[in-house]
Amino acid sequence: MTPASSQLLGVVTFIYLFAALAYVAFHVFQRRFFGPAAAALTLAALVLHTGAILWRWLASYQLGYGHAPFSNLYESLIFFSWTVALLYLIIERRARTYAAGAFIVPLAFLGMVYAGLQPKEIQPLLPALKSNWLIAHVITCFLGYASFALSAGLAAMFLLLHLRPKAGRAGWLPQPAVLDRLIHQTIVFGFILLAAGIVTGSVWAQTAWGRYWSWDPKETWSLVTWLVYAVVLHARMVKGWSGTRVAVLSLVGFGCVLFTYFGVNLLLSGLHVYGR
Repeated sequence: MTPASSQLLGVVTFIYLFAALAYVAFHVFQRRFFGPAAAALTLAALVLHTGAILWRWLASYQLGYGHAPFSNLYESLIFFSWTVALLYLIIERRARTYAAGAFIVPLAFLGMVYAGLQPKEIQPLLPALKSNWLIAHVITCFLGYASFALSAGLAAMFLLLHLRPKAGRAGWLPQPAVLDRLIHQTIVFGFILLAAGIVTGSVWAQTAWGRYWSWDPKETWSLVTWLVYAVVLHARMVKGWSGTRVAVLSLVGFGCVLFTYFGVNLLLSGLHVYGR
């Protein structure tokens, strides 16, 4: 039986779609009306999204399972989309521009679409997952992933400005220096959160399996991703890299994030692979 919260999440998916289209319209038609409308739609989707996650969490207790909704691919995709939307709205308010929405909100929509293709039943946790470290580990990792998603979206916009400098002078896109600073800030935030996710995962592994590290594919690729972003930050702080080079490296890093999240699950096997 499909939980009622999943039906609400279906509505949320369509609201994210309309929000993404409104952000794209803001770029295409360059009419300010579309910006606030898109932001309002994204905020409405986020509020309903939050309610649906809490509803599913409560439903797990009503079924006697009693766990946070982070235990399978469907739930993780739902949470990933939520973190992307949340961090994007924070960035939008801070930067006072709607331009980045066309590059970032579609990621929340696509995450919800992919989630909709997954089994939606609430299931009991595997014994190894019954730990308070589950919440800390998942939240820190996915906030890190979402921050890297934002940096990739901002990097794509930066490269668009690099290829079409006239768009920046038109006033409807942020200046390259602003984007460069935001890319750096989101990478730093994601780097810290992913590090926290790796640490909490190691402690959790020790309590569950008696070892901090096992070179499981997900652990290995999480470390690879962390090291890629460490190289980006090192190049910026020590070598003074900025602009196009950092934007390209941000996209490369997000490619590692996607493989860590999806590639490991679809192509490899291990303790972290959902549904196996």
